[in-house]
Amino acid sequence: MKRILPLAFALALSAPAFAQTVDNQGAKQLSDDLARYFGKQAFDKGVLKVSVEGDAYKIALDIKALVNAVPEQKLLKFDMAPYALMVKPRSDGSWDVSSNFSQGASFEFDGPEGRQSMEFTIKDGKLTSVYDPALAAFTNATSSLAGMTMTSRDAKQQAEASTGAGTATVVATKSASGGVDFTATQKVSDFVETIKINDPDNGMNFPLTLKTPE
Repeated sequence: MKRILPLAFALALSAPAFAQTVDNQGAKQLSDDLARYFGKQAFDKGVLKVSVEGDAYKIALDIKALVNAVPEQKLLKFDMAPYALMVKPRSDGSWDVSSNFSQGASFEFDGPEGRQSMEFTIKDGKLTSVYDPALAAFTNATSSLAGMTMTSRDAKQQAEASTGAGTATVVATKSASGGVDFTATQKVSDFVETIKINDPDNGMNFPLTLKTPE
C-alpha cells in the first residue's frame, strides 16, 4: 500500500485534459481517475475523497476508514487523522503538489505473544513539490519536519525512538538515454532509539540505546 498509493496518485495526475481552472467538474474527473486504480468502493466507504479547496484540489485519504473496511484486520484500537494532498494544475501541464503531513497515530492489537501497541507523532511536517506527467516523476520536491517520535510495546520488548528536525529534497530531470535522472538527499538530526528487552524465557533483560554521533 505504501508504494501503490503514490503510484496511483501519479497515474491519476497524468490523465489528459485537465483544465487550469479548479472546479467541481475537475474534482469529479480526478475522482473518476483515482477510482480506476482504487475502485469505486474506496469513495463509497470514505477511504478517498476529492474536493475543491480554494484554488486546489484536496485528495483526502482516511486510513481509519480503510482499516474499518477490512474486517479481518482485528485491531483493538486505531486512531489516525486523514492524510491530505493539495494538488493544482499548472499552465505547463505539470502539477503543484503539497501537504501538511503533521500526524499522530496509535493502534493496538493482540499478537501471538499478547497485546501489542504502537504510537507515533510527526511534528510540523510539510511537503512542496512539482509533478511532471510527461516525465512521470516529481521534478522537484522538498519536505521538512520539526521532529518525530515513535513508541512500540509488546510482552517482551519496549522501544522508543525520536528525531529532531529533518529535511529531504528530490530533483529529477529527463535523462539523455530516455529515462529519468534524479538526486535525493535526506538529513535527520538527533536520532535516538532506546530498546528495553525483558525476556525471562531466554534469560534476557537489558536496555539498548542507539543514537547519532554528537
